[in-house]
Amino acid sequence: MVIDLRTVEQLAADQASLKAAAGLAKPARWSGIGTSHDAALIWGECAGSGANPYRVMADLRDLASKCTCPSRKFPCKHALALFWLYAEALLAFPAAETPAWVTEWLGRRRSTAAPKPLMPVADKNLHAARIAEPEAVPDARTAARRAAAGARRAEETGRAIRDALDALEQWVGDQLRLGLAGFVDDVTVRCRRIGARLVDGKAAALAGHVDDLPARLLALPAGDRVRGAVVELARLVLLARAFRADPRDPELRRAVASAESRETLLADPAVLRVTAAWDVLAERVRTRRDGLISQATWLLNLTEGPRFAMLLDFFPASAGRRATVFTPGEQFVGELLFFPARVPLRAMLIQREAALVDGPPLDWPPADMPLQAALAAPLLAEPWAAERPILLPPGRIGYDRAGTSWWLPREGTARLPLAGGAEGLIAGTELTRSAALWSGSRLEMLAARTPWGRIGHG
Repeated sequence: MVIDLRTVEQLAADQASLKAAAGLAKPARWSGIGTSHDAALIWGECAGSGANPYRVMADLRDLASKCTCPSRKFPCKHALALFWLYAEALLAFPAAETPAWVTEWLGRRRSTAAPKPLMPVADKNLHAARIAEPEAVPDARTAARRAAAGARRAEETGRAIRDALDALEQWVGDQLRLGLAGFVDDVTVRCRRIGARLVDGKAAALAGHVDDLPARLLALPAGDRVRGAVVELARLVLLARAFRADPRDPELRRAVASAESRETLLADPAVLRVTAAWDVLAERVRTRRDGLISQATWLLNLTEGPRFAMLLDFFPASAGRRATVFTPGEQFVGELLFFPARVPLRAMLIQREAALVDGPPLDWPPADMPLQAALAAPLLAEPWAAERPILLPPGRIGYDRAGTSWWLPREGTARLPLAGGAEGLIAGTELTRSAALWSGSRLEMLAARTPWGRIGHG
């Protein structure tokens, strides 16, 4: 009976309902919140435009819901908001006696779903046969109908995504035809339009990538923005064509449509699980255009397994800044479950066993490949990704005459430009190890090790 925000997103009839629910997922709008003693039912009253609040109830066993509002959408925005409050623990749901209006709804559901009683039969064997026959046939028919409905929904979703990808590629062609200088000048408005089209086409994850494109592009120096636009548009086309080639690939579906739910991953025995010592590199919090806040926590593996992990969470901006469970620089032992991918990166925390507090902190591992190979590897594995973490060899931060900041290796002549520059201690000392995000053209420093300790970026 545990649900998360991804489950709420999958329940929504469309993006408009989800956005409306985000606006309603505010504790001040709710009263009479409660849950049954067996934690199967939740309910609450949501203030609306009328004098009386809407009564909202839900059954967590099958995620059914009911609301007294006149909306024809199912679930309505009020029910989605109730699920949201529960999933994100924005309000306490105290155990209480189930209100009569919830009990009545539950009774109607049970009476509707209850099978018709069987007529008694004198012959015992015939009686058993007749009991088995009516139960087996409806169950088989129901399962077949559900399977057929699921297949139809999957086909409709696939068709909608393919149409959205066609629209995206046509849009990219239009930007090239009209000129990239004009695209850079009007990038926010143009990306918002195609982003809305992608959301309507069930490509919500790809729409989020498009929504972030203007910020990435405008963060570049003015002289680099046209070249950056070429790279960004090429990534979109690469992802669209990769998805068409293998629409069932979980990594590609995650980048285009939506990520797997926590329950799906936990039930998959083939999913990679890693128990290791982890260093918390950095946390990045960004507000998205759809009203959600993304909170990414970057971890470095200090023992064995995938070198990096990224914990990604979303919550409504209306809920305010949430306290993080991690502190940059701390080290802990924990079990992570990785989303299926060619190069595992995104993960979820399953168990946090202990913090490493005894003795000095564990040292970071050295860079495991030459610099040029480390820069190329993420692009080859996932060319549509906006950024990937890498470990850098010993080096330092330097500046040119124009004031541009660069990462400079201790050995060799290669230098890499830094996104947003570098200030503070990280810009004035030798870096024996550095962890950064590489976009294919610029580095964003996460943290570094020096001869006298660890320092973060900024």
